[in-house]
Amino acid sequence: MRIVVLAGGIGGARFLRGLLSAVPDAEITVIGNTGDDIHLFGLKVCPDLDTVMYTLGGGINEDQGWGRTDESFTVKEELAAYGVGPSWFGLGDRDFATHIVRTQMIDAGYPLSAVTEALCDRWQPGVRLLPMSDDRVETHVAVNDPETGERRVIHFQEYWVKLRASLDAEAVVPVGAEQAKPAPGVLEAIAAADVILFPPSNPVVSIGTILAVPGIREAVAEAAAPVVGLSPIVGGSPVRGMADKVLAAVGVESTASAVALHYGSGLLDGWLVDTSDADAVETVTAAGIACRAVPLMMTGTDATAAMARAALELAEQAR
Repeated sequence: MRIVVLAGGIGGARFLRGLLSAVPDAEITVIGNTGDDIHLFGLKVCPDLDTVMYTLGGGINEDQGWGRTDESFTVKEELAAYGVGPSWFGLGDRDFATHIVRTQMIDAGYPLSAVTEALCDRWQPGVRLLPMSDDRVETHVAVNDPETGERRVIHFQEYWVKLRASLDAEAVVPVGAEQAKPAPGVLEAIAAADVILFPPSNPVVSIGTILAVPGIREAVAEAAAPVVGLSPIVGGSPVRGMADKVLAAVGVESTASAVALHYGSGLLDGWLVDTSDADAVETVTAAGIACRAVPLMMTGTDATAAMARAALELAEQAR
């Protein structure tokens, strides 16, 4: 079975671990969000790609869901001693090594897709990990400055990590997406897939950013494979993070049914909601999307594997 998964960071990575457990013999291609990428200290940092790579390769800090296990922060402390920022984005010493290797390879002329493949040679994540694009795309967020009242646009990482989404997002813009091209292998993987899955990743700044790259949304919509998504909203709240903030910026309510309708029947063939949101099944089904209510809390690999199996069963029914 050939499965394509559009994935963001922590939620996408943990879902993939369950998917690998559920179907260990499947050929899985992951199209990773690069809109969260940021340049820090002269280095290119790819948080979502690295979270998938570390999680599936056994190097993730399980408590945080991001960054390396057994991490130290000597370099960060020394940078702070020199007065070099930003101090709000904490890169550990082990993590720094990944970004140094990536940046050296990019500076030598290798595209991000080739660099990601090389990094994965070490981690052996058990999936083919592709960036959505080799071109530079960065998600920015428009906010109203509480001190001046003026609108300003900041990098998504500043909004998410530094400000903790404490300000209302007025708009979310994937800068550079319109000019970007899908990375090599992305469109081919979608066309050849037996199943396409949207894990419970952020529908705006993760999966939404991937779909913003010209050609990817069209490829998913036109694919022969059924497309099934899992709701990142459970009981009216995001399972993790602050997805409600960016959903509001695009005019979408934080409900399981509203997110399904945001994607639409033009993309989705099936949608899983949590059992606590069983009342959404009728609304989603009426919109032309097959829908089932199952437990959607990723409390461990077994629970996540059960979610993955439910998604694959729904895909089979939606063929």
